[in-house]
Amino acid sequence: MSNPLSQEEEAALVAELGQLRQEHRDLDAAIAALEQLGSPDRLQLQRLKKRKLNLKDRISYIEDMLTPDIIA
Repeated sequence: MSNPLSQEEEAALVAELGQLRQEHRDLDAAIAALEQLGSPDRLQLQRLKKRKLNLKDRISYIEDMLTPDIIA
């Protein structure tokens, strides 16, 4: 069903995946820091969590693209 990726496309996806994972970790740290505050900014916290969820979805999508289809 899917076309195999060229080496360039795969390399670009691997690089993007690394960047997205780093941003996901950074958001995790930012969310934890905000939650440690006595009265966290709920709107900012909500936005960070939504961004983190979007990153997780994109990471999963790229991982699926990089994983070859195995017909069982």
